[in-house]
Amino acid sequence: MKTKIRIAIITILSGFSLQAQQAKGIIGTSNWMNNWTTFKPASIEYNEASNIIAGTIDKDTKLYKRNTYQLVGVVYVTNNAVLTIEPGTVIRGDDKTCGTLVITNGAKIMAEGLETDPIVFTSDKGTTERKPGDWGGIIILGKAPINKLGGISTLPFDLDPTLNHYGGQDAEDNSGILKYVRIEYSGRKLSALKELNGLSLAGVGHKTVLSNIQISYSNDDSFECYGGNLNMNNLVSYRTTDDDFDFTQGAQINISNSIAIRHPFSSDISGSRCFEADSYDKIENTDMTKKMTKINANNITLVNMEENNQGLVRESVHIRENTYFNLTNSIVSGFTPFIILEENIGNGEVNLSKISLNNIIINNCNGGILSESSSNDTVIQNWYSKAEFGLEFTKTKNSELFAMPNIKGSPDFRMKVNNTIAIGN
Repeated sequence: MKTKIRIAIITILSGFSLQAQQAKGIIGTSNWMNNWTTFKPASIEYNEASNIIAGTIDKDTKLYKRNTYQLVGVVYVTNNAVLTIEPGTVIRGDDKTCGTLVITNGAKIMAEGLETDPIVFTSDKGTTERKPGDWGGIIILGKAPINKLGGISTLPFDLDPTLNHYGGQDAEDNSGILKYVRIEYSGRKLSALKELNGLSLAGVGHKTVLSNIQISYSNDDSFECYGGNLNMNNLVSYRTTDDDFDFTQGAQINISNSIAIRHPFSSDISGSRCFEADSYDKIENTDMTKKMTKINANNITLVNMEENNQGLVRESVHIRENTYFNLTNSIVSGFTPFIILEENIGNGEVNLSKISLNNIIINNCNGGILSESSSNDTVIQNWYSKAEFGLEFTKTKNSELFAMPNIKGSPDFRMKVNNTIAIGN
């Protein structure tokens, strides 16, 4: 009897071990997107604003759930002040003045919502009028390293020049907390070349907590990092117009257990990707002695919801020269193609060694890993065809690949393994 019990226990444990080993994409013992996210923000009736936030916040300030706030114009948190936001608080960005929140260098935002009571930044328009770009977004300026000449830079968003600066030497800089936060309908277009993001992180240090953040219907990128040194997890980007995750200026990023959900009719003609990674905006302004961008992305899910319609959705990942990119234990479904590398990357193994891809399901992608120059494609294919990379090309419906990919309900994008949800480690 003991032998049989022991065999049964070993069998069960082996099953759990196999399940953990096979888990790719986002993981969790439960569907961590429940309760705090929404995929129908246009249908939510938020209270009308009872309080206005405008001008400069230069002393410690707290926003309360009992109030609904209207963010008017560009609001700067300065003078090392701390802006604390209670769980459940709603802040509505003003359309007419392009409400935008800027946490300046040295200041902090403490926006720590709860799974059952998230903090919401959203449009001030009614349910039938909301659209991407209704307001600006959130900008955080920190003191962590960037690879610009002089180590300090400014953002091209028409901000107050006395307050618009980021960068420095403190990789551990702390700009506060964003946790269980939703950002909806942000990303105002300022001009043909200037578009605000849902969340702009410029020179932000790794003591800043960025976890469980959903950005929906941004009119430009959802998350953009300009340099800095960050650990980010449980991020959700939904139906952004441009890129879901954009990294530049020597950003040192660890991103895990995060998902980008794209739709062909929410993408623009500039070429919308889930990941856009480069090391510099303009090479003449880059300090080549400093670190190039390095992205470690683990347990990532990138999915196009229209399985038979690529629309304006292009490759899932675009990587530029001198950029280190590591993608592991992930699922990528429904892109054309899977990855595109800038021309110079694909012409030699030294460059390709900077791009590490391991244990990935590449599903329903029209093309694999390609170069901007087709003459490099043979070298690239030979390099990534090695068994050690564990790249698995499949043709599976989303409903068979994911637990519950129904965006109209309560979606669960954890991977199915033999009709069982793979919960991971």
